[in-house]
Amino acid sequence: MRISDMNWMQVEAYLAHDNRAVLPLGSTEQHAYLSLSVDSILAEKVATDAAEPLGVPVFPVVSYGMAPYFQAYPGTITLRIETYIRLVRDILDSMRNSGFRRIVIVNGHGGNSPVDGLVTEWMADHPECQVKFHNWWRAPQTWATVKATDPLSSHASWMENFPWTRLPGIDMPNHQKNLPDRTGQATLVGTRLREVYQEGNFEGYFQRPDAEMHAIWDVAVRETRALISDGWDS
Repeated sequence: MRISDMNWMQVEAYLAHDNRAVLPLGSTEQHAYLSLSVDSILAEKVATDAAEPLGVPVFPVVSYGMAPYFQAYPGTITLRIETYIRLVRDILDSMRNSGFRRIVIVNGHGGNSPVDGLVTEWMADHPECQVKFHNWWRAPQTWATVKATDPLSSHASWMENFPWTRLPGIDMPNHQKNLPDRTGQATLVGTRLREVYQEGNFEGYFQRPDAEMHAIWDVAVRETRALISDGWDS
């Protein structure tokens, strides 16, 4: 269930018997021909699909993240690290003040990875709380399914092309994009990144059959649900 579909009295009643909650993190950034909100859409949907059968509330996705490398693409929004860390810390503090003690952060954007370190620090300050930081697309079972489907996958490629991240009326290329390996080279940012990656797909096909995408999604939902359900200290 979504927090946005509850009032405060319902939340209070829920907390009388359970203290779990889910916080999705996303981003607003270029994803080639896909929605600028891909990371937010996917993080919130996998969190909601996973939590619904458990009756665990899902907070609204934090739809802005850290994406300074994509600033040459119009529509991209990026927060500074210190801004983002303070934002997430304040959200966690507020969740704790409400009475939530077991929180799963479902992250949909690789640039938000500094939050993983914040989680450890925050739990040290609040030892009565437990927080799991979950990069849903890189979780072991989900990532293995992606690689088994097609080993060449990347940002804004087929692996993020689900029916719910596509835009109506946009034709998708059918070819496989291949670029030279940049291992050991400096990170690309801004106009230089746009020159190299052009429309924004880093590597791989732009799309794959929906049956394959739904199979990956089913694994991701089950894996996320298991994290919400199990593995908590008593």
